[in-house]
Amino acid sequence: MTKIIFLDIDGTLLSFRTHRVPQSTIEAVAEARRQGIKVWIATGRPLPFVRNLGELEYDGIMCVNGAQCQLLSPDRSRWTVIHSQPVPREDVERMIGEQHRTGLAVVYAGNERAILTAPKGLPDAVNEIFTMLDIKVPPFAEPEEALSFTVMQVIAFYTEAEQKHIIRDILKGCDDTRWHPVFADCIARGTNKASGIDHVCRHYGFQPSEAMAFGDGGNDIEMLRHAGIGVAMGNASDEVKAAADYVTESVDDDGVAKALQRLL
Repeated sequence: MTKIIFLDIDGTLLSFRTHRVPQSTIEAVAEARRQGIKVWIATGRPLPFVRNLGELEYDGIMCVNGAQCQLLSPDRSRWTVIHSQPVPREDVERMIGEQHRTGLAVVYAGNERAILTAPKGLPDAVNEIFTMLDIKVPPFAEPEEALSFTVMQVIAFYTEAEQKHIIRDILKGCDDTRWHPVFADCIARGTNKASGIDHVCRHYGFQPSEAMAFGDGGNDIEMLRHAGIGVAMGNASDEVKAAADYVTESVDDDGVAKALQRLL
C-alpha cells in the first residue's frame, strides 16, 4: 500500500513548455492527500528556486537532491527541518580560490538565498539555463559572499572534461550530478533522492517500499529504484525509464494524473 508519494519538479510536475503544473496533476495530488497519502516534492532545486508550484498542495519538500528535507505544517505557516546536510565549508573555500584562478561561474545556494558569482565574466549559457527553468537569475556577488551563509548546493559551470579535477581537488566532500552539458549540481557526498526518501520515511515510520516516486531525470534514477513503485515520465530518457517499475505519459500529457489514477 502506498503511504507517501515523492514528485520531482522539472519535467515531472512542471512542463518545460508551459512552466506550470498541469491542473490534472493538482487535482490528482489533492485526491491522493484526501486518501491520507503524504505528498512530498523531491527536487534537485535549492529552496530559493522552488517558487512556481502554483496551487499544488503537499506535505513537505526534499530539495537539493535530498540534502535538505523539511516538513510543512498543516496550516502551511511554518517549516520543520528533519534533515540537513550542507556542502562542507572547506569545499566552498577551495571553490572560491578556483574561481579567482580560472574565472569559473558558480551559483552558491542556501536555504534562504542564492548568489551568482563570475569573477571573469558571465558565460552566455548561464542566462539560457535560468530562462529554460523559468527561474530569476540570482543577484551578482563576490565569491567570498558565499562564506556568509550555509551553502547547500554549488551550481558550477564547468565541462565534463573539468569534472575529475573539480571533484578530486576542489569539491572533495561533494558529489556532482549533471543533467546539462554546461554545468553540474554539486552537493554533500553520499546525498541523493534515495537517501532523502529514507530520511522522510523514517520521520513518519514508513518503509521505502511504501513509497511511490515520480521522475524524469538522471538524478531521479536512485529514487525510482529505491521506492516501492518508481514511475518514469514519458518524456524521460531510456535510462530513467529502465530504472522504473512503470512508465506513464509525458508531463504535457497528464502523466502524473494518469499514473496516480491507475496505480492508486
